[in-house]
Amino acid sequence: MKISVLLDRARDHALPVIATIGDDDLTQPTPCADYDVRALLDHLLHVVVEFQKLAAKQDADFSHTPSYPDWRERYPAETAKLVEAWGRPGADEGIAGTMNMPAPVVGGLALLDLTIHVSDLAKATGQSFEPDPEVFTEVAALVERMGPMAIEMNVFRAPVEAPADATPFERLLAATGRDPRWSA
Repeated sequence: MKISVLLDRARDHALPVIATIGDDDLTQPTPCADYDVRALLDHLLHVVVEFQKLAAKQDADFSHTPSYPDWRERYPAETAKLVEAWGRPGADEGIAGTMNMPAPVVGGLALLDLTIHVSDLAKATGQSFEPDPEVFTEVAALVERMGPMAIEMNVFRAPVEAPADATPFERLLAATGRDPRWSA
């Protein structure tokens, strides 16, 4: 399935979570120890913006994360642009910008962030989240392929043990180093 279709499905699951985040939620901790809700919203929006450039084979800048005071309005627009960017002819071919990685892998990383970080935001704000099944399958395959390298690059933490009765998505979260049953 094309990465743009998967990103669109991930977007459909992400936007309701983001739209439900209130001002009182912004200082809440998240499963990402380095981020509270506000910082994670900024990080994820920055990823969405920069991965649009990577789809166009342009250089992206992840050296700093800007603050997005208009995040509520920007998420729907920027995630639509992300889907559009990865749907253009050639976006999923060749090498993607400064990441110097195959474009399909880079598109998968955008999908991973949009899925895992939205789950983080949902947990932090008391919402439920379950990814689209086809998005889950793609993200799980990417986590399995990229696991050791992602840990080395500090994208993931070392895997944690999932409870015996964990769902497949909880097992995926554990593989990225998250407590699959984290709560604030």
